[in-house]
Amino acid sequence: MLLQGNSGFKMKQLPFMGVICSVTLYIVYRTTNYQYYETQMETKLHPFDSVEDNELPSGKLKDLPRGIMHTRSDLELRPQWRKSLRSAVKVKTNKNLLAMPVGIKQKEHVDDVVKKFRTENFTIVLFHYDGKVDGWWDLDWCDKAIHIVAHNQTKWWFAKRFLHPDIVSTYDYIFLWDEDLGVEHFNPGRYLEIVKSEGLEISQPALDPNSTEIHHRITIRSRMKKFHRRVYELRGKTRCSNISEGPPCSGFVEGMAPVFSRAAWRCAWHLIQNDLVHGWGMDMKLGYCAQGDRTKNVGVIDREYIVHKGIQTLGGTGELTKKTKKKRGTSSGSSGLDPRAEIRRQSTWELKIFKERWNQAVIQDKDWIDPFPRQQRRRKHKRQSKFVDLYD
Repeated sequence: MLLQGNSGFKMKQLPFMGVICSVTLYIVYRTTNYQYYETQMETKLHPFDSVEDNELPSGKLKDLPRGIMHTRSDLELRPQWRKSLRSAVKVKTNKNLLAMPVGIKQKEHVDDVVKKFRTENFTIVLFHYDGKVDGWWDLDWCDKAIHIVAHNQTKWWFAKRFLHPDIVSTYDYIFLWDEDLGVEHFNPGRYLEIVKSEGLEISQPALDPNSTEIHHRITIRSRMKKFHRRVYELRGKTRCSNISEGPPCSGFVEGMAPVFSRAAWRCAWHLIQNDLVHGWGMDMKLGYCAQGDRTKNVGVIDREYIVHKGIQTLGGTGELTKKTKKKRGTSSGSSGLDPRAEIRRQSTWELKIFKERWNQAVIQDKDWIDPFPRQQRRRKHKRQSKFVDLYD
């Protein structure tokens, strides 16, 4: 009788245990499914946080559990302590970045530029090439900026070493500007609205026609346009016609004030040569980083424009260039060795080396196909009609 009683009790438990197992399996299923959904959403919202196997360099990071690895960083300042140890620190991450090489002699100009960008919640990075950081602390925004110091180094030297794509991957756009730019007619927010609406991956603000040191016609502002992608020019050494599809007629911005999307900067950073610090020749190749057709994805914004002041900075005196002084009817009154002449000589040599490296790379990489092959010009296209509008 006792044996039969125990057996009956166990038989009664089976349906109950079945229900418990079913409920447990359902809960596990829903939890797993929810976690998978959350992971997918997190990956879409923060694609740079995820770690793929092919991102791990030669398996060297396989000693770490995947969940502990963070694949990106930023340049946001963070407090050393919290008001409450239990409270989380909320750090506002800015969406865009401005990086500039600066010297104390151009402090006033830099202040004007930074104030414009601060109102649009930009992260500011200043590359101090003269080492004089202490002279900036009286500016109210100075302690909110990132300051990097290296004596007598160029913008491209700084960018190659401190703006690695993985470090700036949280920013949608990277402004890599010179310091001698006037921004009276420039608004960063409105500028980016145009860039986004037109799908530009690489851009620059147009230059006021009264600016000095204008090297390429395509960078000059057109008063009647919001932006332009190409220029027509039938005079001078470089002629741009309706069959001109490459720099400096189209798909071109100058190295003075380029603006890159996140994807374009990842490409452009790799184009910067570690030992060629002046960057000459790069502007002619930046179109290869335009994430597609450079004649469509590269442009000059006319509605938001800047003034190039033509001031000697790195390697100079912090004064107007000789060309600018001649234009304004002033004299330099200086004699002796001109550091700028030495820099130009070095830059010219670097340009030669850059061209040689590019050509050699094209020859060696048998799998690379040039997306912008030079088209043969036919004789029937040699006669060009005159254009009323120089911009398109």
